[in-house]
This record gives sequence, C-alpha cells and structure tokens, in this order.
Amino acid sequence: EGFCFIVDRAKDMIIRGGENIYSSEVENVLYDHPAVTDAALVGLPHQQLGEEPAAVVHLAPGTQATEAELQQWVADRLARFKVPVRIVFSAETLPRNANGKILKKELSALF
Repeated sequence: EGFCFIVDRAKDMIIRGGENIYSSEVENVLYDHPAVTDAALVGLPHQQLGEEPAAVVHLAPGTQATEAELQQWVADRLARFKVPVRIVFSAETLPRNANGKILKKELSALF
C-alpha cells in the first residue's frame, strides 16, 4: 500500500534463512510468560541460515521455568522460525544503559 512500518531497531532484527525476526516481537511474548521479568533476544551466527535467535531471560523470584517450556510458550504464539534455539537464564536483571535499553552486545557473550 506504499506504507513503511518500523517495528524494531534495524540492528536488532535477526535474519534467519531469509526470514525477518524482530526481537521486540519475541521479547514481548516472553514477557507475557508469568515467570519472566526480563528478556532479550540476540542473534547467534549460523553457517547456513545466517543467524539464529537466542534469548536471555531473568525469572521472577520464587518462580521456575525451563528452556523447553519457554520455547513451547513462544511456539504456541509465533511462527516456528521465531522460536529461540537457545535460552539462557540470568540470575541478575539484564544489563541496561543510562536510557534503560538492554545492552544486547554484552548478552551475546553468554553464548
């Protein structure tokens, strides 16, 4: 229709086998899980697909969730290619800059 919609920061977009994955879309689904208080999606290099999505999450105190449970949570709500291939749990809240944005470059080092 001639309109351009910006969904996320361009540098946060993950391209997996030609499919665009906007990190904010997957992060919002993870935030909807009752145990998740903080979440970020980063791209992991992949030899054939270019990148694959991976997530870092911080759970609320006293709650539990497994990697498989969170992957299924995302799969039930989004297309399969958007499901994180790995999910790492952080004991601390995710690092942020002075503006409150998550420092995704620091999180990439966890993989």
